[in-house]
Amino acid sequence: MKIIECIPNFSEGRDKRIVEAIAGSVARIEGVKVLDFSMDSDHNRSVLTFIGSPEATLRGAVAACDMAAGLIDMRRHSGVHPRIGAVDVVPFVPLVDANMSDAVATARRFGHIFGKKNNVPVYFYGEATLEPEKKKLADIRRGQYEGLRDKMNDPAWAPDISPDGSGFNPRLGATTVGARKPLIAFNINLNSNDIELARDIARSIRHSSGGFKHVQALGVLLESKNIAQVSMNLADYEVTSIRTVFDAVRKKADEHGVDILESELIGLIPRAALEEVTADYLKLLDFSEKRIIESHC
Repeated sequence: MKIIECIPNFSEGRDKRIVEAIAGSVARIEGVKVLDFSMDSDHNRSVLTFIGSPEATLRGAVAACDMAAGLIDMRRHSGVHPRIGAVDVVPFVPLVDANMSDAVATARRFGHIFGKKNNVPVYFYGEATLEPEKKKLADIRRGQYEGLRDKMNDPAWAPDISPDGSGFNPRLGATTVGARKPLIAFNINLNSNDIELARDIARSIRHSSGGFKHVQALGVLLESKNIAQVSMNLADYEVTSIRTVFDAVRKKADEHGVDILESELIGLIPRAALEEVTADYLKLLDFSEKRIIESHC
């Protein structure tokens, strides 16, 4: 049976009742298996991971995102993570017996259903993109929610789906929907509150600033812990491994006399990404076999 993974990210990480309501709405969908959900108050963001057949995963995504659309108001949102909407990004990933065309088809079906049902503008990204200029998620998010109204008025950045032609939705913003390979969301916490150091490290490793291929990174301050974090997405771990970025961050921090306190995964990780490294080496928090995608398929 074909298996598709969905990892929707929501702009709410402080109200546990909302996050649990979103996760619960998926758990009730027949044929869907919820693998993980997490929330972070500093990022003010939650991430849900579930799998199923393409049809079941589509139903799960609609249920989760409909619930989120009814509970989240972007006009009251703040956090350190870039975002443009209440349902910020909804990626679909092909796993067992599925290929990228299956993920693309599911993503595009979801985008049309969710956008029209909730009057939310939708951008397709990654392999599901309709325009090469909009393939990169970071480009779509540039300007964030606060700049979204003006961005949508630029013909070059008109949404792929604009329900009713009504334009900007102040409560829900916009949603990005895509298909991609497995991505590793990986954060490294420094034993320091030096935000400029975290930003400097992020700048040195991210591809857009001349760093490693397929690495996105930013430095943020976690006010709840008073520590600086290097927050990363590794879009292709086969090209740039998790060990490569961990070693680079550690080396740069060492040069400033700062240790790595711990690291964390957001969501799950492919088993192959850990073939040459251990969780202890990476100082991973709360790691177990359950955090490996293949253990659920």
